[in-house]
Amino acid sequence: MLTTQPTARPEAPAGRVLVVDDDPTVAEVVAGYLDRAGYGVARADDGPSALERFAARRPDLVVLDLMLPGMDGFEVCRRMRARGPVPVIMLTARGDEDDRILGLETGADDYVTKPFSPRELVLRVDSVLRRARAAGGSAAGGPAAPFGGAGLVLDPAARSATRDGAVLALTLREFDLLAFLLRHPGQVFTREELMREVWGWDFGDLSTVTVHVRRLRGKVEADPARPGLIRTVWGVGYRLDLGSGNAARAGSPAR
Repeated sequence: MLTTQPTARPEAPAGRVLVVDDDPTVAEVVAGYLDRAGYGVARADDGPSALERFAARRPDLVVLDLMLPGMDGFEVCRRMRARGPVPVIMLTARGDEDDRILGLETGADDYVTKPFSPRELVLRVDSVLRRARAAGGSAAGGPAAPFGGAGLVLDPAARSATRDGAVLALTLREFDLLAFLLRHPGQVFTREELMREVWGWDFGDLSTVTVHVRRLRGKVEADPARPGLIRTVWGVGYRLDLGSGNAARAGSPAR
């Protein structure tokens, strides 16, 4: 349930968060918790003003309400993503699965349904930003070297990806998912394991993983309907098969 007494979390990573919500109470509570957690917070109460703030100073992450006056959160997310990659956590009172999937397909990294725990929301913000930053550097703190396979090349420092020399338009989370699979070729992962390793969560809607796998296949497979690179292991999860990544027609129908 939504509460109004924030708890300080001094070890939270610094960053700038744009909170977009037309409910002033919700916006105030979310902003208060994020501020106490060490984040710089900007607020907007509708789509056009959110896009103006985004253009004026791009945030590190956006907490975006779905139901906004004049322009819904789906459209705001699309327009933000057209200007550049940024993590988005969608916040809404609507709990329908179709809405969750549409939000994820629009490019959102997470989907939190009202009423929610502000402390949990801060933890998710922490997780998204921490993993995005970690993906851009090596364990020693320097830039990670490009790597890949099966015609795929990922540059963690530049957050860019190519397939046979062609640039792939990946969202931040799609990039993280592909990077993780490329670092563990041939290994099968359950959706729970992928959520923990890629998203950094021990909780959440597992359809998040399913949607991101489907979207990623649409960008890296020769035939997404019969994937030969990101394969489904029935009853278990997913496996990256570099040996047959260029032979998609040999794959099983996608699920």
